[in-house]
Amino acid sequence: MKTLIFGHKNPDTDAICSAIAYSELKNKLGSDSESRRLGNLNEETKYVLNYFGVEAPELIENISGCNVILVDHNERTQTADGFEESKVLEVIDHHRVSNFNVGDPLKMRLEPVGCTSTIVLDLYKENGLLPSKKIAGLMLSAIISDTLLFKSPTCTEFDIKAGKELANIAEVDLEQYGLEMLKAGTNLGSKSENELLNMDMKIFEVDDIRMAVAQVNTVNESEILERKEKLMIEMENLRSKEGLNFVIFIITNILTNDSLGIVLGDNLEVVSKAFNEEIKNDLIVLKGVVSRKKQVIPPLTNSIKNR
Repeated sequence: MKTLIFGHKNPDTDAICSAIAYSELKNKLGSDSESRRLGNLNEETKYVLNYFGVEAPELIENISGCNVILVDHNERTQTADGFEESKVLEVIDHHRVSNFNVGDPLKMRLEPVGCTSTIVLDLYKENGLLPSKKIAGLMLSAIISDTLLFKSPTCTEFDIKAGKELANIAEVDLEQYGLEMLKAGTNLGSKSENELLNMDMKIFEVDDIRMAVAQVNTVNESEILERKEKLMIEMENLRSKEGLNFVIFIITNILTNDSLGIVLGDNLEVVSKAFNEEIKNDLIVLKGVVSRKKQVIPPLTNSIKNR
């Protein structure tokens, strides 16, 4: 049976590119595998795939009865429908482990690095292989995206080393390409409020709190704030549909490395406590915050558990 490899719902560049890259490696090692995606591509990922001339993975919505490998995620709330009826063979990830249960033993490769593609490069090298030029370009793009060109606090020395190696294989100027790629991802004018909210949205469960944290990158947060009221309508729709306590929509300026959060819902005292900031007019200032994984979810988790 063919093995399907995919990242999380509302896929970002790492979710797409690490799936494609790991599928290439598995096939080189004799496995019959294909990459898939669990949602629409964002503008940044479209730019990356077009730049390196690689087709987007096929969309899949239900994995019931399939053999699967999860990359760039493990939480049940972030994966495909039919998960309980699938057979999970492997997990390759760089996030916390939460809400994840399977019936059989499996291979898990979890490392505290900035990007799943950094781990995938190690797996290539451990098998005496290197990615092709195009795939190296995709993996480089994933690292640039997840680490904001090595400026995110999630970035490690391993990500920097991997990025430089992959840039050499892909034959691109790392800094020049990286800036062009990140700017391409901030082209949000054509997106509806619903699309903005779901471009990079993840649902998390901590104790009895169920929350969604969405994030977009920009070079001009005022353009997005002009759409605040319409965004909050979509946030309330999401909260109702998914049974959430609250929703946070984070607007990150990639030039200043600061963020603003639009906040909506109940139990908002845990949000204020997490960041030691007041929520004013549905907004919270997140100075120096760029990483959801390292600077948003951990303090929210601690705040919820210490209520």
